[in-house]
Amino acid sequence: MTRRDVFEYALLRVVPRVERGECFNAGVLVYCRAHSFVAARTYLDEAKLKALDPDADVVGVRAALRAVEGVCGGGAEAGQAAGDDAGRRFRWLIAPRSTVVQPGAVHSGLTTDPAGEVERLLDLLVR
Repeated sequence: MTRRDVFEYALLRVVPRVERGECFNAGVLVYCRAHSFVAARTYLDEAKLKALDPDADVVGVRAALRAVEGVCGGGAEAGQAAGDDAGRRFRWLIAPRSTVVQPGAVHSGLTTDPAGEVERLLDLLVR
């Protein structure tokens, strides 16, 4: 039997007008401690963004989503989090915030392939 490891994930939501609370899924964060793995994949549906806020800053939202991916990747792209381990980067990214890009609740599961989970969840819950 193939070993399955616990992983955690959270959706990234775009909330174009925080005061209205309307949102849609635009990415997924996945963390697996057993593999020291953290990754994010994003997909911005511009039509949904513009439907919720015709004046939304598409470039700014894309930059915020790319920044999350950068923090997950570590290195220079992670900024202040560059020296943090995968778990600390994940916990920092899932901390509640009141911005246009917000993390959702954390869920867990079992996997043999954390990187595959990122793509599977993106296809299932975002695209």
